[in-house]
Amino acid sequence: MKVGVVVFPGSNCDQDIIDTLRGPLEQQVETLWHKDHDLRGCELVVLPGGFSYGDYLRSGAIARFSPIMQEIGRHVQRGGYVLGICNGFQVLTEAHFVPGALLRNQERSFVCQNSWLTPVSRAAALTADLDPTRTYCVPVAHGEGRYFADDATLAALADHDQILFRYCSASGDAAADGANFNGSAQGIAGVCNADRTVFGLMPHPERAADPDLGNTDGLPMLRSLLRHIGAA
Repeated sequence: MKVGVVVFPGSNCDQDIIDTLRGPLEQQVETLWHKDHDLRGCELVVLPGGFSYGDYLRSGAIARFSPIMQEIGRHVQRGGYVLGICNGFQVLTEAHFVPGALLRNQERSFVCQNSWLTPVSRAAALTADLDPTRTYCVPVAHGEGRYFADDATLAALADHDQILFRYCSASGDAAADGANFNGSAQGIAGVCNADRTVFGLMPHPERAADPDLGNTDGLPMLRSLLRHIGAA
């Protein structure tokens, strides 16, 4: 599969996801500059983490208007796949490719730590192959990661199986102290669009993809995504 990784001014996790895709996942990767007007035939486009445009105005608000986002919009309309990680998720919400918004963390501070996740959707490519009875440890690093949507949107997300992950404790308790550390609505850590072709999540699976780092919990997520896209 050919995967494109978009680089905005201020991206700083692009090389992490590139190395993971090219290394253990053995994918062909194209680096796409934010001013490009050509996705070069990529089947999956990844918007990486970082601080696009310095997070001016609010996270993802300026990157949403980069020229390449027009091409990504057309890619989505054709049924193409997009993954947004952290700042990439923020860009996706600003572009209205996925429902909801990412607000300042409830403690109004930047959070950099491991998070525990439980997979929710059984139909989405990113979670389809994951074990719903276990938890996954994946790092987070964000100041505006508190997922928000109104009650009607939250109900629609649940009804249409668009919730990818919820935060929890290591044992899987969503109500445990500190489990929902950023105050996200219903503990939501990631969502997808109604067609399940656009995926956004705040945790960084590419930072949990190397045995040398002592954590490979992110690899099953990315493998599931690639396998199901390949079968689509």
